[in-house]
Amino acid sequence: MAHSYKILIFLLALLGAGTVSAPVAAQKSPLRVLIVDGQNNHEHWPKITAMMKYYLEDTKKFTVDIQRTRYTWQGDKLVEAYPVKGGPETQALKQPKMDSTFHPVFANYDVVICNFGWNAAPWSAAAQQDFEKFMKNGGGLVVIHAANNSFPQWPAYNQMIGLGGWGDRTEKDGPYVYYDQNGKEVRDNQPGKAGSHGAQMEFKITVREPNHPITKGMPANWLHSRDELYDRLRGPAENMQILATAFSPKSNNGTDRHEPMLIALRYGKGRIFHMALGHADYSVECVGFITCLQRGSQWAATGKTNIPIPADFPTETETRQRKFAQ
Repeated sequence: MAHSYKILIFLLALLGAGTVSAPVAAQKSPLRVLIVDGQNNHEHWPKITAMMKYYLEDTKKFTVDIQRTRYTWQGDKLVEAYPVKGGPETQALKQPKMDSTFHPVFANYDVVICNFGWNAAPWSAAAQQDFEKFMKNGGGLVVIHAANNSFPQWPAYNQMIGLGGWGDRTEKDGPYVYYDQNGKEVRDNQPGKAGSHGAQMEFKITVREPNHPITKGMPANWLHSRDELYDRLRGPAENMQILATAFSPKSNNGTDRHEPMLIALRYGKGRIFHMALGHADYSVECVGFITCLQRGSQWAATGKTNIPIPADFPTETETRQRKFAQ
């Protein structure tokens, strides 16, 4: 009894001296985020990068840097309107071109957000190798919309994103993955090209994994703002969990399937959040997109999230937006 009492007094003394601290997770400084961009067929990409930086930093849980390739493609006026402070001078080109100097120090960050798009020039071999090492060692990655079109010849990147479209992706790259009309996940190896979409429209997101940290607390169904609804995505689909889908109707040149919109993946010790949403600025203003970006980035970095579902989150019948006026 006396021995236990002495231990208690010792612990109380340590607490009084401030030498026993709260858990590290509770005291962790803001998560360090790097957004990479520069070449994307979706012309709003420079503004979308600025929007994502704002929405993340608005939570006070992230600090965000941007690294842009010296050679940019598409979005030229918006590159001028949304420059990267402290970044290198950029040169707008009519065709994508590799920037051999593009080599972020990935190890300085907790999570990388990829905002490249279709036809983006590949990274150098050294940059690819460093990024693969970053991910295998426990780094985080968030893939936004057309970033699942990027880098089709990079095997590790295809494993990270799980599913992709366009870029000459076919059955050689893996199965189509979707939910059928009965709510069953299907992996279809039939021949065919990857990636298509109909006209932009509002569409309903259906949560398939309500207990995942990213989707926990979301309505079972919620209405996303006008966007491209990607379908016919295919790829390695390894270590992959589909969190939410959207129905792609044949009346809009779709598949009549429930297509993956929110995906969680693992690569080595790393975590990936893949979000097929985010075609244009008005798509990114959706509170559903913003919330998924914030929670998905936190989960990719830490495996957890404590960012709440906001009161203005979309309902099953009503979209909700936060206008970006920066």
